[in-house]
Amino acid sequence: MTPSACHVMAKPSGSVCNIDCKYCFYLEKEKLYPDAARTWRMSDEVLELYVKQYIEAQDVPAANFAWQGGEPTLLGVDFFRRAVELQQKYAGDKTITNAFQTNGILLDDEWGAFLAENDFLVGLSIDGPREFHDRYRVDKGQKPTFDRVMAGLDMLKKHEVEFNTLTVLQNHNAEHPVEIYRFLKEIGSGFMQFIPIVERVADDPGPDGLELVDPTHEGGAKVARWSVGPTQYGRFLCGVFDEWVRHDVGETFVQIFDVSLGSFLGQDASLCIFAEKCGKALIIEHNGDLYSCDHFVYPEYNLGNVADQSIRDMVAGDAQTKFGDDKADTLPTYCRECEFKFACNGGCPKQRFERTPDGEGGLNYLCKGYKIYFAHIAPYMQFMANELRQQRPAASVMEWTRRRDEARAPAKLPGRNDMCPCGSGRKYKRCCGTKASSPAAAAS
Repeated sequence: MTPSACHVMAKPSGSVCNIDCKYCFYLEKEKLYPDAARTWRMSDEVLELYVKQYIEAQDVPAANFAWQGGEPTLLGVDFFRRAVELQQKYAGDKTITNAFQTNGILLDDEWGAFLAENDFLVGLSIDGPREFHDRYRVDKGQKPTFDRVMAGLDMLKKHEVEFNTLTVLQNHNAEHPVEIYRFLKEIGSGFMQFIPIVERVADDPGPDGLELVDPTHEGGAKVARWSVGPTQYGRFLCGVFDEWVRHDVGETFVQIFDVSLGSFLGQDASLCIFAEKCGKALIIEHNGDLYSCDHFVYPEYNLGNVADQSIRDMVAGDAQTKFGDDKADTLPTYCRECEFKFACNGGCPKQRFERTPDGEGGLNYLCKGYKIYFAHIAPYMQFMANELRQQRPAASVMEWTRRRDEARAPAKLPGRNDMCPCGSGRKYKRCCGTKASSPAAAAS
């Protein structure tokens, strides 16, 4: 049965990028296309097939295009002018939207004017303040990129381009949730995505030359040193949540919090990693090859090429249907019996390479982190869900939390080196204690 809608993210420049993030799982995908040489560019013919077929695959009023890489700005503005022309040609009565993920380094006035004029939503990749961002996001000469990314952000602001931020969580910046969150707020991010990076490096790469393996890899493999840890990830989410739920509900939006609230309302997860089944979020490579998922760009997950088959037919085909169903069908008993199954559904299949306490395979590497997170947010989410059911604003949770904190507050302030009572996981002097010792606090 053909799904009513699907999402196909385009990588028109393949894996080619102008920086060299040390944790990037996509840079090595160029090994899958050894004949591409320097022609890492989606041709006009493939672009037109993609635009036409993608719009035709949507049995809904809108077609939402997403452009990523590699780095899509390497193709130049004219490539995307052509994409917009083709969207207009084939749109019919459908509404067309565009999202554009970039490291921001090549953004200039020409880009700013184009993105603003065509209402592109830009996702800016930034991993926090300078010391956290530059830890892994370096250029080809291994030089830091933070200042150039911030210059790109200034260009977006200058042209009033709508943007959000994507922050990759790795073993370094995940230790600093409140600092990361406050920084993103300070630079004007009203919508944040926090993406945990988890990869395994093969002891012996296979014939395709890929070192980062999928969860079905049968040979030896170790979790990459830059991967975020399960408990570390859970504590990061809790730290950000505690700041957000006390100050920013309704003003700042964090993707995983929005998705979690939907789950507590009984809705199907709007984010693929938490959906019961997956298979409706695919990617198209620069040459027109369609893959099951951005995280499964391996030969065995290549569904075909748009020059030979339509996107609609490939999405509805047996291979992709099985790929989507497998997420639910292979879920371990340990997960099926978990109290948070309704909100988690086993997480992303790419990360399901651990074993349960009973020895069953298919447990998500981040399971411990998810349990920490969902257990921590449950009372707040239940309160917000009830408020929304009563047609009251979810933001009232901030006042509820304030009263809850007061009722549970210790008789005296914690010491500078005590753990902060807000639950951030940081010492008081480096968290809420910074507010208490500020000049404004002292004067109040």
